[in-house]
Amino acid sequence: MDLTGPARLDEWLEADGLGGFASGTASGIRTRRYHALLLPATTPPAGRIVLVNGIEAWIETGGQRHALTSQMYAPDVRHPDGEDRIVRFTPSPWPSWRFRLWDGLEILQEYFVPRGHAAIVMSWTAIERAAGRANGDIRLFVRPLVSGRDLHTLHRENGVFRFAADVQGACVRWAPYPGLPGITAGSNGAYDHDPVWYRNFLYTEERERGLDDREDLASPGLFSFDLAAGGALLVLGSPDAPWLRDRDLSSAGARSTATMVDWVRRIRAVEQMRRGRLNTRLAAAADAYIVHGTRGRTIIAGYPWFTDWGRDTFLALRGLCISGDRLADARAILLAWADEVSEGMLPNRFAEHGGAPVYDSVDAALWYVIAVNDLLQEMAQRRRRLRVRETRALQGAVLAIVGGCAAGTRHGIRMDADGLLAAGAPGVRLTWMDAKIGDRAITPRVGKPVEIQALWINALAIATRIDERWLEPLERARSAFPARFWNAESGSLHDVVDVDHVRGTVDRSCRPNQILAVGGLPLGLLDHTRAARVVDAVERRLLTPLGLRSLAPGEPGYAARCAGGPVERDLAYHQGTVWPWLIGPFLDAWLRVRGNTGATRAEARRRFVEPLLAHLDTAGLGHVSEIADAEAPHEPRGCPFQAWSLGELMRAEQWTANG
Repeated sequence: MDLTGPARLDEWLEADGLGGFASGTASGIRTRRYHALLLPATTPPAGRIVLVNGIEAWIETGGQRHALTSQMYAPDVRHPDGEDRIVRFTPSPWPSWRFRLWDGLEILQEYFVPRGHAAIVMSWTAIERAAGRANGDIRLFVRPLVSGRDLHTLHRENGVFRFAADVQGACVRWAPYPGLPGITAGSNGAYDHDPVWYRNFLYTEERERGLDDREDLASPGLFSFDLAAGGALLVLGSPDAPWLRDRDLSSAGARSTATMVDWVRRIRAVEQMRRGRLNTRLAAAADAYIVHGTRGRTIIAGYPWFTDWGRDTFLALRGLCISGDRLADARAILLAWADEVSEGMLPNRFAEHGGAPVYDSVDAALWYVIAVNDLLQEMAQRRRRLRVRETRALQGAVLAIVGGCAAGTRHGIRMDADGLLAAGAPGVRLTWMDAKIGDRAITPRVGKPVEIQALWINALAIATRIDERWLEPLERARSAFPARFWNAESGSLHDVVDVDHVRGTVDRSCRPNQILAVGGLPLGLLDHTRAARVVDAVERRLLTPLGLRSLAPGEPGYAARCAGGPVERDLAYHQGTVWPWLIGPFLDAWLRVRGNTGATRAEARRRFVEPLLAHLDTAGLGHVSEIADAEAPHEPRGCPFQAWSLGELMRAEQWTANG
């Protein structure tokens, strides 16, 4: 890819399938506290620790030194100049850089994280481009830059950091801090112990977000390699990584190095084959989010800072797993979460380092019901069956959710006399519009939010197939919905009725939540005329190339940009900011009211899907961002790698693939 201008800040991601990951920019300059080479999950998929933040690397040849890396130091000092030698960056099948030095010499640098390993494999190869160039001494030097901190914090120079190295054969081990995982490096080079601090790194993305942006990192020593004699390999991993169990790695001399090289050769071949089976860009991206954790299989909501959130998991699963032809993963995830139902609710999130799960979402459990229904329907269509006990577990969870919500549960969630679902208490944000500053919910939406009713009525319809006693509440709710929510003046739906649980009050804000009453769920709730008017209103006021705005321009509180410090961003988060995940429900609704024909699918693909497919080449490379600014040029914001954004694009792409 071209590495001019903003493209240098585009980001790559390598996930390990356990919740850990490596990430960085195309330029090699770390711009976030989350950019790191070794960032494992100690209690998968959570408990993530930054062990190795980056490297300092250079080539010495012909009496000259040529940097391969660049760092950003405060106050806006870039050093050294390795970034300037990059002539090509490729993010697939894994990140690789080509550097051009002098006299036709080029260096190929590659990184990959093997699936299921808390490790990263790095390699460098010298490539002679000039005919007749004499083979001279080409020495590579690599200094790991180390911390040992929680992924959300920053590291400072201190007297506690332990530089000591344990060198055994091809392995070097460091244990920076007591109580934290150590680091093991395996290489086919030589290690020289040379402790030094690198001070005052500047993370420009953190500065833009109004957060602490300076860090100091320790480097215990450096590795050196003779590139004229062959390629260089450096593997960084946690002490319990499977590749470290081979005793030959800690033996002396050539046997240790040969074992190291052979392991890399084998794991590279395995990884090439595995990634080759992910035969589309979207499938390859989806693979990063599906992880094995201590609670079973689950989905990471987004990289770099989210873990497995309930709402995100079930919403994203529909695209990543079901549309992505990973039914076994969908089954395992839904079964793993079935045991977490409590009083009709599912946890919306788990703490990064343990603690009680947080039940603060009215829709997480409802999205679970929708995902179970999607899985069962897809399996029936393919003539596949679950085991009897698995079917009972999923159906039991569905009935527990519907029954618990109807009877009444936490935070004022209960089925009202009209059959609709009331929810909310002061200071609690229960819907996906969940920004909060202190005790203040920015979009509280207490009462009966429109998309919650769409999810609830769909959940009731699904429950009736298991237990007919839910048929009467279903009919009552279906009858009440259009009467309570239709706004004849605007030709759209109210966002909330019975605001703050006051009967008859309404919030007329034009928000995208209403689209779920028309599309995105199995059961639509409006007649064709009203459904078409809702789709027209949403398209006219909320649609952008990257998704739907969360609030229409001109509405009170509308924010054109989601930028600045934490307070400014939270104020804008659901007040106009664009959300790509909403393109799935919108496109489904658009096709429902216009007719699902070859011509309409082709138009939908051109207008709604292709702009998001083009977005795969910017920001989080190969992925879809969490959010974007409400106004052009719709700058991507938030997480550059977001599961539900990708999942809904996968569903939309599948619907229009044969347009």
